[in-house]
Amino acid sequence: MTRKLNIAIIISALILGVIGFWFYQKNIFSKDILKLEILGPREATMGDEIQYTVRYKNNGKTALEEAKLNFEYPENSISDTNSQIAEQNRGDIYPGEEKNITFKTRLFGKENELEEAKASVTFRPKNLKAVYSTETSFTTSINFVPINLEFDLPSKLESGRDVSFSLNYFSNSNWPLSNIGIKVNYPPSFEFSESTPKSLDKNDWQVDLLNKTEGGRITISGKIFGQPSEQQIFNAQLGIWRDGNFILLREINKAVEIINPSLYISQNINDSSQYVANPGELLHYEISFKNIGDQPFQNLFLVTRIEGNAYDLDTLKTTDGEFRKGDRSIVWGSNKVSKLQFLGPNEENEVEFWVNLKKDWPIPGPSDTNPSVKDEVILGQAQQDFVTKINSKLELIQNLLFSQGAFQNSGPISPTIGQITTYTVSWQVKNYYNDVKNIKVKAIFPDNVNLTGEILPKDAHLTFDQDSREVVWEVGDLSAHTGISNTPPEIDFQIKITPNQSVTSFKLIDNVSISGEDTWTGQDLEISAPSINTNSLQGTSGT
Repeated sequence: MTRKLNIAIIISALILGVIGFWFYQKNIFSKDILKLEILGPREATMGDEIQYTVRYKNNGKTALEEAKLNFEYPENSISDTNSQIAEQNRGDIYPGEEKNITFKTRLFGKENELEEAKASVTFRPKNLKAVYSTETSFTTSINFVPINLEFDLPSKLESGRDVSFSLNYFSNSNWPLSNIGIKVNYPPSFEFSESTPKSLDKNDWQVDLLNKTEGGRITISGKIFGQPSEQQIFNAQLGIWRDGNFILLREINKAVEIINPSLYISQNINDSSQYVANPGELLHYEISFKNIGDQPFQNLFLVTRIEGNAYDLDTLKTTDGEFRKGDRSIVWGSNKVSKLQFLGPNEENEVEFWVNLKKDWPIPGPSDTNPSVKDEVILGQAQQDFVTKINSKLELIQNLLFSQGAFQNSGPISPTIGQITTYTVSWQVKNYYNDVKNIKVKAIFPDNVNLTGEILPKDAHLTFDQDSREVVWEVGDLSAHTGISNTPPEIDFQIKITPNQSVTSFKLIDNVSISGEDTWTGQDLEISAPSINTNSLQGTSGT
């Protein structure tokens, strides 16, 4: 019995020893024996080359044999080898040995997207058969995408009306973009008609290549339907196709409102029922009245009272009416207007007067926004108020700089045939009376003038279509009085010219204009500004 017990004890000890040795062999090497890390930028500009450094160190006392390094580039990246995984045999890693291996790539994706790089090393400790692995990762955020994508689309559209709008795109990426896809998603009620260039399936367009400072435009025509005050959304996406996958780089949305006006007593100013006035302008009022009932009216009086400090009352003139300056009213009686003496069913007529707005319209204070004039029309028991809104004033200040400004320029100040000269163009925008949306500055470059890619601020919404030679600065929305008592919005960009003929002055920028949508008047504003030539090394302005 004792002998059997001893044998059992010996066998148990051997089993426990084998198990213990196995666990010892398995766990003697912790993850800290081989320290592995990735060093790289926490933020990166899309398309710019970045470098990851994989660093490893043997912190143990035993050599690590047959080491293999596996580096996995971020999913949306392009490396020099055009492969997503790099494998390297690192041989033996001796105690205390430390190595750095670098990997270069370019990241692609939309702003604030996170891209993760991964690294792992497999190895076998000397005198052991077991293979071990350690791994790590590193995340980089795309903080800036040097691509602009902008709708040129009104914020208000009438239901059932034909509409034509543009989608402008522009790249300032240092890396040429190829296999570009552009997608436009329409509201459900939009009926697509045609586009220039032609689409693949009404929603998709393909662009083969975009180099730095190149861009283009897609013009889309169709018809939209909807109820008044309804909001409808247009969506656009720009990305690149890679291995059958669409990598989104930029996405925008634009909302439009459906409108549908109507009237009872109608009024036209300068042949328009929805006229918007400007300071100093002569206004011709035509007030129409119509009997929409089934009974005639007799011996009517029509009275118009005008309100607003913008009127120059000394210039008011009328036919068949009497102006009473004291209460600012104009009275038409049945003794001079026959239709006021007897107005049958469905009959209509009109009266008219003329008045100037004051030329010297003062710059408003902080509380004096949305200026207007008003006239109240009274006909029998009917009464209608008409408000005539006054447009805001946009001002574009232009400066052409050589030795000053945001960028260092080069070349002969007076351009010479065959030599490149660069200039800095500075645009500033002022907005006076009302809030204005979708402000744009547009201009045309001659054939021998191009952008260099130097733009401040970096995220300015500047696009350039090399076919039409049109450059567009999307200023965006500006509140009233912007740039009057504070710093105006500004963009600086560098242009270059290579003359092919000798003249005294070279045109650099032509057909300059500033436009926007006045949120108070609902009107589109467009003001021309002077062209810029090589003799314009000073400020010019357009209002």
